[in-house]
Amino acid sequence: MKDFVLKPRVSEKAYAMSQAENIKTYVFVVSTSANKHSVARAITAQYGVVVTNVRTTTTKGKTKQSYRKGGRPVAGVRSDIKKAYVTLRAGESLPLFVEEAAEEEKQAKEAKKALKKEPK
Repeated sequence: MKDFVLKPRVSEKAYAMSQAENIKTYVFVVSTSANKHSVARAITAQYGVVVTNVRTTTTKGKTKQSYRKGGRPVAGVRSDIKKAYVTLRAGESLPLFVEEAAEEEKQAKEAKKALKKEPK
C-alpha cells in the first residue's frame, strides 16, 4: 500500500458537515491516484477510528490565462484535485476543527456575558 498525505479541507461547508449531529463527515484532499479503500485504510491507521463510508470526487483544474509584457496571453492549467468525503461510525470524531470549536464556544460565552451586563 502506498502511503499518501491526508490533507483536511478547511472550508465552511466542510466544517458544517463535520459538526452535524447525526452524521460525521470529514473532507480530505487526497492524491488523484488514491481509491476509496486506500483512503479508508489511511484514515483508520492515522486517526484510529472506524470508517463506514468513503465518497470521492475529482475536480478538474481550471484553465487560466495570464498576460505577459506586450499583451501576449499565456495559457496555463491548474492541477486536478481529488476530494474524499469520509463518514465515521456514530459517536466517533476527528480533532480537525478543535480550534474553530473552541473559538465558537468563546464567542458564545462573550455574547452571553454581554447580554447579562446590558442595562434593562
